[in-house]
Amino acid sequence: MLTDPGHLLLFVAASVALIGLPGPNVLYICTRSMTQGTAAGLVSALGVETGTLVHVLATAFGVAALVSAQPWALEALTLLGAGYLAHLGARSLAEARSTDRADGTAAPTHRLPRVYGQGVLVNVLNPKVMLFFLAFLPQWVSEGATGTQARTEMLVLGAITFLLGLVMDLAYASAAGVLGHRLPTRALTGRSAKYTVAAVYFGLAITTVLT
Repeated sequence: MLTDPGHLLLFVAASVALIGLPGPNVLYICTRSMTQGTAAGLVSALGVETGTLVHVLATAFGVAALVSAQPWALEALTLLGAGYLAHLGARSLAEARSTDRADGTAAPTHRLPRVYGQGVLVNVLNPKVMLFFLAFLPQWVSEGATGTQARTEMLVLGAITFLLGLVMDLAYASAAGVLGHRLPTRALTGRSAKYTVAAVYFGLAITTVLT
């Protein structure tokens, strides 16, 4: 399969169509960019796509299949993911309530390593992403491929998906950062930014549980 340009091009087209549509990860990244600056959004995108690599490895080495076969494991991962998002929302809410920024100045910049780590966890703890790769990648492996060959092909295909996702997420982050700077009001600065981020995190947590 990997030596067939036509099949590989079809895989790229399918990947772009599936991962290019805005979803929870894009919402998370854009919120970071609009409320905390473009740098935070770009670093969040790097973190999210690092989580994608984790899912690719889990799929290629059979970990994702083991987890998906156990309903309790999927439920536990879902609750962990929702709980972590709720934790981020609660932290943002606490920061909003404890910070007196009535003058409308910009919200304090978060440490980028922490932003990166949060992006990784937001994606790794999302079971829907794991199930997506588990269902998607094996379909494109060469017919009859098993063992090392199948694993290698999934790793290569996953790397392609990672690169495509990274490019698109960085584009979303950059566009959201520009939009955040051009808003005619200061609705996304200071304390209001914290409330906005908290609302997004809580919304994502609820969505994770319900879907």
